[in-house]
Amino acid sequence: MEVNALLSELYIENLAVIEKAEVKLGKNFNVFTGETGAGKSILIGGINAVLGQRVFKDIIRAGTDKAYVSAVFTGVSEAVKSKLSELGYSCDDELIISREICADGKSSAKINSRPANVSALREIGNLLVNIHGQHDSQILLNSEKHIDVLDDFAQSENLLADYRSSFKELQSTAREINKIRQEALKTSQREEYLNQIVEDIGSLNISSGEDETVEARFKFIDNAVSLSEAINTAITCLSGDDSSSGAGEMVARACSEIEVNEELMKELHPLSERLSQAGIEIGDISSELSRLLSSLDIDENEYAELTRRRNELNRIKRRYGPTLDDVIAVYESAQEELSGLTASDETIKRLENKKSELLLEVTKKAEALSEHRQKAAERFVNKVTTELAFLNMPDVKIVVDRKKGKLTLSGMDTIEFLISANRGEAPKPLAKIASGGELSRIMLALKSVLADRDFVPTLIFDEIDTGVSGRAAQKIGIKLREISQKYQVICVTHLAQIAIMADDHMLIEKSTEDARTVTRIKSLDFNERKYEIARILGGDNITKTVLLDAEEQLNSVKKGR
Repeated sequence: MEVNALLSELYIENLAVIEKAEVKLGKNFNVFTGETGAGKSILIGGINAVLGQRVFKDIIRAGTDKAYVSAVFTGVSEAVKSKLSELGYSCDDELIISREICADGKSSAKINSRPANVSALREIGNLLVNIHGQHDSQILLNSEKHIDVLDDFAQSENLLADYRSSFKELQSTAREINKIRQEALKTSQREEYLNQIVEDIGSLNISSGEDETVEARFKFIDNAVSLSEAINTAITCLSGDDSSSGAGEMVARACSEIEVNEELMKELHPLSERLSQAGIEIGDISSELSRLLSSLDIDENEYAELTRRRNELNRIKRRYGPTLDDVIAVYESAQEELSGLTASDETIKRLENKKSELLLEVTKKAEALSEHRQKAAERFVNKVTTELAFLNMPDVKIVVDRKKGKLTLSGMDTIEFLISANRGEAPKPLAKIASGGELSRIMLALKSVLADRDFVPTLIFDEIDTGVSGRAAQKIGIKLREISQKYQVICVTHLAQIAIMADDHMLIEKSTEDARTVTRIKSLDFNERKYEIARILGGDNITKTVLLDAEEQLNSVKKGR
């Protein structure tokens, strides 16, 4: 398979100890070596920067105000072009991504010279480069990630997507049922409250202005006794009683006395007439007062009923008023709201039926996914075991421990990779028994097995040689070279067994200039590679024997190409 979308050039400026570095990379196996502390990790940091990973201002070279990194990718795939178009960028066959980090903590990025945000860099970077290092070891140690590795190998994408679609619909239906039930509970409580209002007010059968009428009648009856006494006194004064004469009798007597003497004194006649009229008026008033007095006969039952009604109206006004019209408005509003409340029983019943159907559907899909994983697990174990044997771990056995449990977004399976490091030992979790060197080789075995499933064209291996040496390191080098026939491989290493396998060899070297540390990256020719391999093999004491050994190993690899 011909690799494409190569990381062909990398330019770094003022990044930590690297003042300026321009690196041209080959399409197959690229290796970086150098003394400890020379800045190999800075190279990975620079690549991470253009891939949109988080960077900090302290990575800027001391004495400068900004750092700059750019990467050139050639032979861009249609998938990358499609993603670029989706993000609003155009691209032919070459893609340039750059990142500038400023001392004030700000940073900027560009895609083909156009401004871009960091999230766009990450989205594009995920399609271009995979960096494998300590993070991958953490994935191996985190059993929750093992199911993703197996699904990647099993090519479970379609089954998993179909399952997750149904599972999410099941979750959504369950949430909808719960929401409606919560709303139904609130509706029920609200309905109960409104019914209480309607019953409380409606049972009184009140009408507008009734409280004023009742209050007036109550006051009238409540004051009937004092009114009766006053009217009685007035009648006695006007008409008299057994013990005294009333005003009417006295006026009649006065009138009689004057009438007798009218002929003697003509001036008395008008006065006599006036007294006669006054007597008639007093009689009328006394009669009217007697009539009013008869109307003041108090009905105790009416008084009791008025008292009860008055108390009811005052109570209902205190609760829903302050006025009786306010109470009536509350009553009418409660009636209107009640008529708008709808029962949710039918909706819940329909959704419960849907949930049951979905649960059955999801369970069947989960079982199909589980069966698919089981079959893939057998092939996975065989392939990984073969790769481990090649990587000088013939006695290590990997086991896919699969347990069925409750339905989750990933199905009903819990997956964990177990290993038996030695013959006859029971398989145990990776985190409990795998050393750093074993983890590196197990990770490489997994990457090798998954190579045909990975569509990212550039693979960067950082610290792949942790904890290994000798024959195991040689096998890792061979395996990386094998992978580089399908993908562009970039590897940072301190082992000669890996470095000699590379097609292109770059040296990261540190020196001191003007009392400052400077790191440079240099592409090595065959003779320079020979000396670098000799340095790795023999340290600073490079003898003719070590040089010959380095040359022989390089030639051996060259002939085997």
